[in-house]
Amino acid sequence: MARALVVGVLIVIGVSLAINFAYLHVLGLDGIRNSNAVGASMMRIVAGDTGATILSVVVVLSTLTTLNGLIITGSRSYYALGRDVAALRSIGTWKEHGSTPANALVLQGAVSAALVVFGAATRVGFQAMVAYTAPVFWFFMLLVAISIYIFRSRETGGEIHYRVPLYPVTPAVLALTSLWVLWSSLFYAGWGAIIGVAVLLIGTPLLFLKGLRSQTR
Repeated sequence: MARALVVGVLIVIGVSLAINFAYLHVLGLDGIRNSNAVGASMMRIVAGDTGATILSVVVVLSTLTTLNGLIITGSRSYYALGRDVAALRSIGTWKEHGSTPANALVLQGAVSAALVVFGAATRVGFQAMVAYTAPVFWFFMLLVAISIYIFRSRETGGEIHYRVPLYPVTPAVLALTSLWVLWSSLFYAGWGAIIGVAVLLIGTPLLFLKGLRSQTR
């Protein structure tokens, strides 16, 4: 599994770098900056309108496969929240028929629909949704990096359960990178980012409620 993860990540990095070099070579910095669909713009120059259409179809298909994975993992995050917080126990129920977290899937669909409406209400819908979600994503990535140090500091008995290659350098690189992208997304997104972070902070009291219940038991 470790070998597959490392090789897969290296392949993704290599392909991503190659694609971005192709963008720079064909479009240049100004062309990338002025394009709303960089891949389609590049293919239109290289292979005409037919090439741009084919690439757009490939992007749509790849997006659908990504959505499939996000629906599976995202709904189970809602389900876990319902199991941990008593006030949200309704979304922490498991439906034996179909073996799915049905209520969590409904909630996830409602949140996704709200994001679509939020994006459609603006002049640049897709950028608005990215602006809304990107800072939250990178904030959580920053927390992931910090959590490694916290979990390692709590280990006792000399046994290491949270093994990280080149520790403590690699978590520090992830933390600094996430912090830089978080700051960039907040600066770029403006009000969209503020709304996303505000929604995230709204859920913070639930953590305190959970902690208080744990202390009273």
